[in-house]
Amino acid sequence: MSHDAMLYEISQKFFFDAAHTLHREIDTDSSLRIHGHTYHAEVTLSGLKDTQTGMVVDLGLVRVEIEQLRTQLDHRMLDDIAKLGPTTLENLCAFIWRALAPGLAGLSVVRVWRDSVGDSCTLRGHPDVP
Repeated sequence: MSHDAMLYEISQKFFFDAAHTLHREIDTDSSLRIHGHTYHAEVTLSGLKDTQTGMVVDLGLVRVEIEQLRTQLDHRMLDDIAKLGPTTLENLCAFIWRALAPGLAGLSVVRVWRDSVGDSCTLRGHPDVP
């Protein structure tokens, strides 16, 4: 099989610092108080390598899209962000996906994690399915 016909995955990581509250059934006292985290995220794009450029997509373009999104999240109160919903890792993954998918063809994975507490969420989709 030719390497040009193989599926490649490229990814870019970024982070943002944000505060939030969360209504839940456990750890209610600490979750209901405003608190913050450093969130890490990684977006992955899948596709064939362009024979002329040698790239699935130019990572510079990916960084531009991410920076536009990052300004909406960094040093913000996540509870106040429209269309995010409850500030769960799952909703952050979905929010990031919806924000980046229109400008990043081939988006296939969004992962969000918090090193400080060791939790993460991964959202996977097929690049041809919105």
